[in-house]
Amino acid sequence: MYKKIGIIGGLSPESTVSYYLNITRKYVEQFGDHSYPEIIVYSVNLENYHIWRNENRWDKIEDDLVRVANQLKASGADFGVIATNTMHKVFVGMQSKTALPFIHILEPTINAILKSGIKGVGLLGTKFTMSEQFYKEGLISKNLVCVVPEPDQQEVVHQIIEQELIRGILSADSKKRYLAIINDMVKNGAEGIILGCTEIPLLIHQSDCGVPLFDTAILHSDAALEFALS
Repeated sequence: MYKKIGIIGGLSPESTVSYYLNITRKYVEQFGDHSYPEIIVYSVNLENYHIWRNENRWDKIEDDLVRVANQLKASGADFGVIATNTMHKVFVGMQSKTALPFIHILEPTINAILKSGIKGVGLLGTKFTMSEQFYKEGLISKNLVCVVPEPDQQEVVHQIIEQELIRGILSADSKKRYLAIINDMVKNGAEGIILGCTEIPLLIHQSDCGVPLFDTAILHSDAALEFALS
């Protein structure tokens, strides 16, 4: 019996679907049958998280993640993943308050970057992920240089995520704007780019870029599958 995977989803629905599909499809690709691990998804109220985040009430976000983690454990999950980057801001506090073990999204992401040999990486994500230290500190702790867009560019990236990507809207104009920002980060020393919002890979693909892309949704869900099978 494989370990049961718990996914805290709804942050957004688009990324939750990508986790589920990647885990199940990767298993079939690897083993040729459909005996993939059982998956329990708890889809939270995204609007609450947006309100709390904008009010800087990360304590409420942490408390709700703990509540959901305990629900997943009570439902039979053996471990969990939070299917988004931004909410990992409260990962340490959340993990300390629940008995359900979680895989941090930065663990497989950093492993992939180190394996590639890259030293400088650009970071795209919500304005919280790009501007605050919780993500950058993890990269710096592994001697990686983190390049982020300029403040006005961060606002562009964030608004496209909020107004388009989490709603499944994919715009050619937004793609051009993202690629221009990526090119600027490359000019500033980024040898690869972290797609540090789990919706960005819906819009930006490896074929669009001349530097390696690190898709956190794929890397995180791959790690969940690997751990479930171990």
